[in-house]
Amino acid sequence: MGRDTIADIITSIRNADMNRKGTVRIASTNITENMVKILLREGFIQNVRKHRANKKYFLVLTLQHRRNSKGRYRTVLNLKRISRPGLRIYSNYQQIPRILGGMGIVILSTSQGIMTDREARLERIGGEVLCYIW
Repeated sequence: MGRDTIADIITSIRNADMNRKGTVRIASTNITENMVKILLREGFIQNVRKHRANKKYFLVLTLQHRRNSKGRYRTVLNLKRISRPGLRIYSNYQQIPRILGGMGIVILSTSQGIMTDREARLERIGGEVLCYIW
């Protein structure tokens, strides 16, 4: 059985965000780099660095946190894995779900690469629904 790298990424980011960690380190693959670029572009994370240790590359993500008036931290990221190896979920461009009325994003794996729901609707292509982020 293979590992689900996307679920591992989502879980490590979610756990670091819940525990108020400033950074999280994830393995670097093509899929993870494309997903992290989307997260950075959409403003869900602050910064990304590529780090090499023992001939392996890692991505070090700097997470964002919000402070409310009492000084407590609130998490910014809410991530949910949709399509998984046991049950793939596909959608055409007309049926791509809208998260919180367009406030959140859907990450899709399409024939033209990994992209957000807005980009897929503009390009009029569908694909595999990887995850929701809001």
